[in-house]
Amino acid sequence: MLFAYSMDNATLTRLADDAPLESAHWVDLYRPQPEQVARVEALGFSVPTLADMEEIEVSNRFYRAGKVDVLTVSLPGLDPEKNRTFGPVACLLGPDRLVTVRYHAPRPFETLPAHAEGSNAGCKTVPHLFLSLMEEIVARMADLLEGVGRELDERAAKLFDDKGVWGDALEVMLRDVGRAGEMLAKYRQCLLTLDRALSTFGVTHDAKDLRGFTQATGRDIQALLVHADFLSGRISHLTDVILGMVTLEQGITGRIVSVVAVIFLPPTLVASVYGMNFEFLPGLHSDFGWLIATGLMGFSALGTLLFFRWKGWL
Repeated sequence: MLFAYSMDNATLTRLADDAPLESAHWVDLYRPQPEQVARVEALGFSVPTLADMEEIEVSNRFYRAGKVDVLTVSLPGLDPEKNRTFGPVACLLGPDRLVTVRYHAPRPFETLPAHAEGSNAGCKTVPHLFLSLMEEIVARMADLLEGVGRELDERAAKLFDDKGVWGDALEVMLRDVGRAGEMLAKYRQCLLTLDRALSTFGVTHDAKDLRGFTQATGRDIQALLVHADFLSGRISHLTDVILGMVTLEQGITGRIVSVVAVIFLPPTLVASVYGMNFEFLPGLHSDFGWLIATGLMGFSALGTLLFFRWKGWL
C-alpha cells in the first residue's frame, strides 16, 4: 500500500491514490507492491526490501546514499493478522520529501496525520516532518511503557494481597511477568535505535531551528530509557518474589509430608517389633495381644502428634 501526504500550513493532507508523487512531501509505503516501489524509485529513492532491512546490522542502519539519509529503526506494531510484533522501519530522508518503508503497522504512522498540526516540530519542512514523526513514535513508546507499568501494578497488587497467590496461579503470574519482561527488553531496543537515528539526524541536520526539537526529543528518549530500566528492576523484583512464593509453597508441602511421615514412624516401630521372630514378646500369646499392639501404635502416633502441636510445627 502507498500513502502520500503533502504539507499544507503545518498540516498533512492525504493525496489521492492516483495523484502524482512529485507533489507529495511524505510517501509512506506499507508492504509495497512492485508498481508502488517503481513509482517511488522514479523520484530518486532506492526502496529497501524487508530482507534488506532485517539483514542490516544495528550498528550499520544509519548511512547516507547520495543526497538521501537512510535511517532504519526498530518499532513495535501489528502484523497483517493483528498480532503484536516488532520490525524494522526505514526512513529515507531526502531534500524534498520523506519516504518511509515498513512491513508491519506501527500506530504512529496512522496517527501522525491527525496530530501533525499540534506537534512541537510542525510540518513546515521535511526535516520538521521527520522530527514530528519521531515525536509521535516517542509518545507511543511512552504509552507502551506505561502499559507495562500498569500490568506490573496489577500483578504486584495480587501478589502482595493478604490472600496472596498460590498454586497454579503462581505459574500463570510468573509467565505473565516474564512476558512483560520480554516485551520491555524489545521496547528498550527500539528506544536505542530511535536514539541513534536521532543522533545521526542531528549531525546531518544541525540547523538552528531544528536543534531544539532534536535535543528535546533526545531527552524524552533518554527519560524513557531510564523508565525502562526502572521497570526492568520491578520485573526482577516480582520474579524473585514469585519464585520465593513457589519455594515457600513447596516448603510447606514438604513439611506436611515430613510431619505425616514422622507421625507414623513410632507405630511402624511397634509393628516392626511385633513382627520379629522372637519366642517371648509382651502379649504375644495373650488373647488381647493385638489390642496391646494396636494401642501402642495408636498412643505413639497420638503422642507424636501432640508433641508437634505443642512445638508449633503443625
